[in-house]
Amino acid sequence: MKRALITGVTGQDGLYLSELLISKGYEVYGLVRGQNNPKLGLLAATVPEVKVLTGDLMDMSSLLRALHAAEPDEVYNLGAISFVAYSWENAHLTTDVTGKGVLNLLEAVRLYSRDDLTRVRFYQASSSEMFGKVQEVPQRETTLLWPRSPYGVAKVFGHHMTINYRESYGLHASSGILFNHESPRRGPEFVTRKVSQAVARIRLGLQDRIALGNIDAKRDWGFAGDYVEAMWRMLQQPHGDDYVVATGSTHSIRDLLEVAFTHAGLDDWQRYVVQDERFMRPAEVDLLVGDPSKARSVLGWEPTVSFDELVRMMVDHDLIEQRALAGV
Repeated sequence: MKRALITGVTGQDGLYLSELLISKGYEVYGLVRGQNNPKLGLLAATVPEVKVLTGDLMDMSSLLRALHAAEPDEVYNLGAISFVAYSWENAHLTTDVTGKGVLNLLEAVRLYSRDDLTRVRFYQASSSEMFGKVQEVPQRETTLLWPRSPYGVAKVFGHHMTINYRESYGLHASSGILFNHESPRRGPEFVTRKVSQAVARIRLGLQDRIALGNIDAKRDWGFAGDYVEAMWRMLQQPHGDDYVVATGSTHSIRDLLEVAFTHAGLDDWQRYVVQDERFMRPAEVDLLVGDPSKARSVLGWEPTVSFDELVRMMVDHDLIEQRALAGV
């Protein structure tokens, strides 16, 4: 039985990855920062087979203890402060967790592995936000990185550090440059879930409108359940490498609103949407679209859920959830 250690296990990707690995017969350990994590109940209800360990990406001694407890064959670093807007409010903490946390975990894996660096395979959750002010369309593994947020800058540090450990020490380390991937498990602070939740509440008469920032921004949106499959496939390759994971298609937030409101039976979404300067980024990322050719050819990976299917899935989930919460 293979063993895996996942940081960020209570997040959207951590839950889907845990389910995937357990379905493949893995023994899964999840790293949680502190015992008061509000999502521990969700983890226990969703994937009760996961064995919870406590640790902190900013505390390497705790990471070493977790590695010795889990004895993993594979380590998936999904832990980060991942809400881009927050990274401007607290750039130092974002840098410590999302950037330096990667270095701490890589070094912990190296020390744990001792003289046998084939002992553990490492996955780093890199991000399309690293491309920022895009220098090439579509973006591929070789595209120049030009991050436009403290979060993106921190992700670039972690990405290059992963490459450095692969090239310096021979560690089997891979980075998945994941473009936007969503699901009903996405936090409500992210625009896709903010929209699906608001659409459900408007349809049920629980709220009147939704305030958004730049509705012309374009993203390459896929389903998180598909993307964790790509993570796993990376660590099954003979050598570590970097892969763009994306659908190759782009949609604007206007498209998101159109599909979501129409699916809920609400015509003319513009009646319900207001733009609010508070939600505008100081430095916007206008167009992200990935080229997943390498993931397709090397990993044999393909997305299975279309953009429209993803949005409808999220709206349906939130209609059920909001109806239950409101008792209507």
